[in-house]
Amino acid sequence: MANIGYARCSTLAQDLTAQRQALAALGILADRIYLDKGLTGTSRARPGLDQALAAVREGDTLTVTKLDRLARSVPDALDILNHLSARGVRFALGGSVYDWNDPFARMFLQILAVIAEFEASLIRQRTREGMAIARQNGKLRGKQSRLKPAQDREIRRMHDSGDYNVAEIAALFSVSRPTVYRSLDRTAELPPLPAGTRPVPDVTQYDQLLTRNPGQQ
Repeated sequence: MANIGYARCSTLAQDLTAQRQALAALGILADRIYLDKGLTGTSRARPGLDQALAAVREGDTLTVTKLDRLARSVPDALDILNHLSARGVRFALGGSVYDWNDPFARMFLQILAVIAEFEASLIRQRTREGMAIARQNGKLRGKQSRLKPAQDREIRRMHDSGDYNVAEIAALFSVSRPTVYRSLDRTAELPPLPAGTRPVPDVTQYDQLLTRNPGQQ
């Protein structure tokens, strides 16, 4: 019988060290601890969890430090726990093993799953509220366009001329076709540039080179 560990954190900035150390303190070998980093508990697409579930056999134990590391969705948590029980795999939170077939253990784990989902919902709500406030204050402007206004106008001129299709324009400006479509949307109400007009190049970085110390490479 083997003890398999699983650890997860939601963002790449977070650290899995504490969870790994806690699992190691329970006697779980490092090569039997499966990890997911930068993946939320509300998503079922987690390669580390899939590997952990594939690694356990009948009589083994799957261990996590907290239930919200396993899942933050009630249906997902219950589905995983049912799946483990059907395969004869035990489930442990820290050093405590819970029998899914025991009514009291099942109720306790279900309550924890509800709490985990509730906390995840609160986090999403607070994030949306924070983004809305930041947007109102002008601190959240969204993704900035790669193209300058003059380039947008040139794309509009080329497209309106009928001499270039979207794919050709995208290749000329080294951008994707969706970027070209967004550029056309931005200039939908603007008159086209006169024929022969070209966007002004951005020479800022070259001006900075000219003002550097001549001996500096």
